[in-house]
Amino acid sequence: MEADGTAPEIPAQAPLVVAPGRILDAKTALALNVHASPGVYALLLGSGISLTSGVKTGWGIVKDLVGRVAAMQDPNDADAAEKADADPVGWWAQHYDGVLGYSGLLGAVAPTAAARQQQLARYFQPQEDDEPGAKGPTPAHHAIAQLVKRGSVRVILTTNFDRLTERALEEAGISPQVISRPSQIAEMMPLPHAPVTVIKLHGDYAALDQLNTVDELETYEQEQQELLKRVLDEYGLIICGWSADWDRALVRALEGVRPRRYPMFWSSFNTLGETAKHLTTQHNAAVIEGVTADDLFTDLQRRIETLDLMAAPPVTRDIAVTRLKRALPDPVRRIEASDLIHQTVTDILDRTAAAARPLSGPVFDDSIRGYRADCDILLHLLAHGVFNDDGAHDALWLRAVERLTRIRSTLPGSFNDVLEALRHYPALLATWTMGVTAVISRREELLATIMAQPTWNTLSGRTRTQPPAVYLNPVRVLATDLKSVMPPPEGQVWRFPQSRFLRQETREPLRVLEPDDTAYQTACTRFEFLASMIAMDDDTQTRLPWIGHFIDDANWEYDASIANTLKAELTPNWPLLRAGAFGGDVERAQAAYERLVEWRAQNPRLRW
Repeated sequence: MEADGTAPEIPAQAPLVVAPGRILDAKTALALNVHASPGVYALLLGSGISLTSGVKTGWGIVKDLVGRVAAMQDPNDADAAEKADADPVGWWAQHYDGVLGYSGLLGAVAPTAAARQQQLARYFQPQEDDEPGAKGPTPAHHAIAQLVKRGSVRVILTTNFDRLTERALEEAGISPQVISRPSQIAEMMPLPHAPVTVIKLHGDYAALDQLNTVDELETYEQEQQELLKRVLDEYGLIICGWSADWDRALVRALEGVRPRRYPMFWSSFNTLGETAKHLTTQHNAAVIEGVTADDLFTDLQRRIETLDLMAAPPVTRDIAVTRLKRALPDPVRRIEASDLIHQTVTDILDRTAAAARPLSGPVFDDSIRGYRADCDILLHLLAHGVFNDDGAHDALWLRAVERLTRIRSTLPGSFNDVLEALRHYPALLATWTMGVTAVISRREELLATIMAQPTWNTLSGRTRTQPPAVYLNPVRVLATDLKSVMPPPEGQVWRFPQSRFLRQETREPLRVLEPDDTAYQTACTRFEFLASMIAMDDDTQTRLPWIGHFIDDANWEYDASIANTLKAELTPNWPLLRAGAFGGDVERAQAAYERLVEWRAQNPRLRW
């Protein structure tokens, strides 16, 4: 209701109402309706949603307390608690006056507030002997919190005493409006104005005014009845974990609601009872059976997120990076990170196929610029992904390079060698970006993997499998002087043009991670040196380093040079060795280093 008592305003666009039938299953219809009409659906949650948390229902607490009382009353009878548990109402009537109920029993066992808190703590709060995660929010509670955070749900009715829903909301950064007593209703914020309102129909475990027995559940106070009628009349309803077997007042409230504006969805793990069947028939509800609360709400969350992606405009670079950074540290969102990288690579492959970049003719400039433009979002994602990752997603980055590697055709035919080799340029850009980022973020052990995987079969007559350290060598992929795309000053030529060009092309994706130009250049040089060492570990006679600025005399001989620094680092504890590079053999790494030194000595024309 609005402040003036009117019904909430209907969104400008008419909400999509999809009635499930034989063609459309109930879970699909549920997701489509909730996604199309944010805030229109309320939840009605019963004890079934908290089962996996280990929290007892109100009646479960009554039975346990009766068993404890029975055991204390007759300590010599080892079966006293078990007998009372079998028929708690009968046992209580036989030994005590009054009707057995949650409030009366707890008041008799613990007459003061402090005593009640101590008695209830073991039922609702984690104890030392509990399993890890016990009595905490379940996956269903967390999924509901995310639906609230998105704006899909703003009203939650619950028959539970526990505070698991509130805890999940608070952990998601949401402050719920909680109504657990009829006296709170008059002062509550109007439902459409609150971020989310949790209405605890049967009260809160810490109070003595809960409704628990059949007689107590016969009716609600007038204020509570009016609030409940308002919710049932104005909102769609998603019911989960509620049997309808005991809550007579709630059943009558549902029976008294006029034909619903929005479809009702009723989920139950077990077969519905007669009362529940009556209500679903009356409201033509879509029934979802055999599904746990955890499965229902986590599935609903995933489906709505999928619909969000389908409805969203094309993802910009900055939005993509933000989404990835949010997903990386969250194990629950691991699939989101994977889907983001997968779709970005798919877009590159689609654009490459659509462009049909020719393998012959004077088209080098267009092709190399086109490849770089196609890869822009991916390079930013890989830079931020590797920088912020702890190694948990390394397989995801490698999978991206593996798919990019396939751009290079393996079919025989007539082509220009330079244009054909250029088809590995997207894979080279990705690997270079990850390699330099690994150096900047001090995760050099990653190089042991990205320079060895994925392998590729050459196109020569004698097919041979090569690692990225060999087939992605910039001199092989960019087999030209690059003057057309990177003109040197008049009368000069570029030394190490491939190195200079790659540093230029990947500077922007890495600028946020390393804003200092000198530090960036140093990271590129160190990466080239390490890549060259791995390339020189190749067991063929075609060993070729990643020729870059470390070849210069000035860089090589300087006391603090990368060459001298790396030579001193070659110990059994070197991160690349621990990660499996050079077979984990320090002598093999030292031999690769010496081959690189020897190669440089034999190629003086490359030095200043």
